[in-house]
Amino acid sequence: MFFKFLFIFLLYSSLLAGQIIVDSDLTFEESIRGTQAPDSVIKNLIIIDVEYFSFDKKLHRGQLVIHKSLENDIKEVFQIIKDIKFPIGKVIPIVKYGWSDNLSMEDNNTSSFNYRKVAGKNKLSNHSFGIAIDINPFQNPAVYNDGTISPKGSSYDKKTPGTILKDSIIYNEFIKRGWNWGGEWNSLKDYQHFEKNIR
Repeated sequence: MFFKFLFIFLLYSSLLAGQIIVDSDLTFEESIRGTQAPDSVIKNLIIIDVEYFSFDKKLHRGQLVIHKSLENDIKEVFQIIKDIKFPIGKVIPIVKYGWSDNLSMEDNNTSSFNYRKVAGKNKLSNHSFGIAIDINPFQNPAVYNDGTISPKGSSYDKKTPGTILKDSIIYNEFIKRGWNWGGEWNSLKDYQHFEKNIR
C-alpha cells in the first residue's frame, strides 16, 4: 500500500513539475479590444505565445501582440531567454491593464503593442505599431536625464537577475537581428526597451 501511494505521489509530482503556468491566454480579438489603433495598424498585428522562466523559477507561458514581420525575431529571442532561464516577470497584453503603460510597468509586465504616444511627447510610440518591446520594466527602468525613474520604485542594478546589460546574450540576440536598445540612447536610458525599424 505504501509503495502504491509513493508511486502515485511521484507520478503526480512529475506531472506538476512539467506543467506550465499560463499568465495569458487571450484571443487576438480580446488582446486588441478597446484600442484606439486604426485598422491600418491592426491588420499588421498578430498575437504569439512565448514561454519563459519567471522569478519563481517555474516555466510560464504568456503572450505578445507584435507586428507580424517580427514574429520570427521574437520567437527566436524568447527561445534563447527560455534556454538560458533569464527570468521574465510576466508577459501579458496591455489590454489587461486598461491600455495603461504605467500600470503595466508597475506590474513588471513585458509587453509590445500599445497604441499610445511617447511619454511627454506628441508623437506615436513605436509600441503603437508593435515594433517595440519592453522587458522587465522594474529591473530595466527608463532613467531620464533629470534623474526621474519610471516605473516608480524601480532601479537599474546590473547585478539583479532579469536585468539587461550591454553585450549580454539577450542584447546581442536583438542587436544581430537589427533591433536597437534604449539603454544606448542619449536623451534617456530606457533599459527595458528594444525596437526595430521596419519601414
